[in-house]
Amino acid sequence: MNRLRQLLACLAAGLGIGSAWAADAEALGRLFFTPERRLALERQRTHNVQQAQALQGTTMSLDGVVYRSSGKSTVWINQHAQNEGDARRTGVTATLSPRDPGRALISPGEDVPARLKVGEAVNRATGERNTRLGGGVVATPADRPRNNP
Repeated sequence: MNRLRQLLACLAAGLGIGSAWAADAEALGRLFFTPERRLALERQRTHNVQQAQALQGTTMSLDGVVYRSSGKSTVWINQHAQNEGDARRTGVTATLSPRDPGRALISPGEDVPARLKVGEAVNRATGERNTRLGGGVVATPADRPRNNP
């Protein structure tokens, strides 16, 4: 009989914690998308709709490159992810070289291709390059002068 009381006490305590957790989860709500956006994404998924992402603006930037262990890669151009085979959808071809992993040759449709380093941007009209450091310098803690009293 004593064990039964202990078991019931544990279950009651567990249910109290579980209901508090559920209340916190309900208060938190959805983290990522509104119900309308989730419905639109679900509609795209069920109808296999892919939106075209044309390269817009006068600046083209290479924001990142990821090589996966499967051999496939993803590049971020103007803050949009592009996988292999997405050139038809986006109108932009990104050619990567395993020998130079921090660079990519970006060919935006009919425009002149540009070889960019990750973090670099180029003005498509003038060809002027920008490292996006704002004229500054990146310094590591070892490069910074020390203040000795």
